[in-house]
Amino acid sequence: MTVDGAGSAPMTKTARHARISEVLTRNEVRSQADLARLLAESGVQVTQATLSRDLDELGAVKLRTVDGELIYVLPGEGGERLQRARPDTLGLEDASNARLTRLAEDLLVSAEASANMVVVRTPPGAAQYLASAIDHTDFHAILGTIAGDDTILVISRDPEGGEELASALLRLADRRP
Repeated sequence: MTVDGAGSAPMTKTARHARISEVLTRNEVRSQADLARLLAESGVQVTQATLSRDLDELGAVKLRTVDGELIYVLPGEGGERLQRARPDTLGLEDASNARLTRLAEDLLVSAEASANMVVVRTPPGAAQYLASAIDHTDFHAILGTIAGDDTILVISRDPEGGEELASALLRLADRRP
């Protein structure tokens, strides 16, 4: 994986992720082969296995547009919870929440509430990954998260919403209180 076509400087994973994000934001990418071609045109050579792993790590999902095309889109950053590739793209909330459900089933160990806060436990090293999935959903009840190694602090918008939020997270993991 290189920064330029000459192959002289290796590209870091972070730089590659940034380039992939840029390509997906500016183009309607229908397949990994299309993405690999667009990356190659900008001087980034990447194997299919690495590209597949990168897309998963970035949280990319394929969504159907109104005209029936499937394209890759990424979760948004900052104030908007989810970036929409085009105004007519449908189902992003469902795809992102499905990802959160899958990760909660695999990673959520426990969730305990106090006032508007929920302390979520995960296996060692998994908290930031699960917190990122929580942050990239369209779950309006959540103000934000703070993640450590195996613990996430989830803050509810409602001053007394911790119990309800903990229950909702546990239901995602199919661990009803």
